[in-house]
Amino acid sequence: MARPNPTGKQSVNLAPSGVKVSRIRRDPPPAVKEKIVDLKERERWEVAVGVLAFTLALFVIMLGFGSYSGWSPREYTLELNAAE
Repeated sequence: MARPNPTGKQSVNLAPSGVKVSRIRRDPPPAVKEKIVDLKERERWEVAVGVLAFTLALFVIMLGFGSYSGWSPREYTLELNAAE
């Protein structure tokens, strides 16, 4: 069997005592600001979004049903008379 040739390099010591500590100085990470959430304000937003979503859904359903039954808003004309 062949024997490896000897090299002039020293072997690497991977033991924990041989690990070098980084000397690069770094700033600590910035402190995380806690976001204060007002629960009543959040609840108001949720109610407003819910009411708007329900209203929009109801409008689309009514418009779809009207279109299905043959009704169209184009059937009506609006006349304005100026009062003197």
